[in-house]
Amino acid sequence: MAASSGESSGDRSNKSLLSEVAPLEAILFDVDGTLCDSDPLHFYAFRELLQQIGFNGGVPISEDYFIKNIAGKHNDDFAMLLFPDDHQRGLKFVEEKEAMYRRLAAEQLKPVSGLYKLRKWIEDRGLKRAAVTNAPRPNAELMISLLGLSDFFDAIILGCECEHPKPHPEPYLKALEMLKAPKDHTFIFEDSVSGIKAGVAAGMPVVGLATRNPENLLMEANPIFLIKDYDDPKLWSALEDLDKKASSTPTN
Repeated sequence: MAASSGESSGDRSNKSLLSEVAPLEAILFDVDGTLCDSDPLHFYAFRELLQQIGFNGGVPISEDYFIKNIAGKHNDDFAMLLFPDDHQRGLKFVEEKEAMYRRLAAEQLKPVSGLYKLRKWIEDRGLKRAAVTNAPRPNAELMISLLGLSDFFDAIILGCECEHPKPHPEPYLKALEMLKAPKDHTFIFEDSVSGIKAGVAAGMPVVGLATRNPENLLMEANPIFLIKDYDDPKLWSALEDLDKKASSTPTN
């Protein structure tokens, strides 16, 4: 479900919260569903392989089931959910699923609308940036490469290489450490409930992308506001306010 393009007084109030990070120093991005519209490819891979092993009595999973039970979760957690008594079998399944996903992504992956416009805005201001994802490294590196962003990010932080993946705040806190960026001057783009919770728990404002996940579920995780994509007028209004506040902030 896409975020509404209308703007309420609540939207305007929440957008003003973004200006509190002025002067902005860094932006952190999730990858799946945030940089690219990858959830349909993950859904297809999970649906096909789960059906092959007879999950749910051989009945293909629905997109609603995927959103509620799979999207945004770490592979280790899903492996344990799928095969609670045979974790190694679960890990083998998710490895096969990720290999199928990479084959699909190589042919079909597309950026979220407006991504390159935002990239230019960030580069023009010399902001620090990192990708923070629960995706395994081969997936993350492939997606970032396919999107032409390999030279854009200063750092890539993987949940599987942290002691605790999202929804724990550790991956986002590690990104701040690697960038040497203060959380008071950083914000995050995320598209999943677990990712938004991680960013909020790390003490930073999170702009949620309603690319696929239902708005009501995303809002329960407390993003400052939702956008449908990077062309959303709400985002650019908030960034304009952020620029204005930064220009009026005295420098030491």
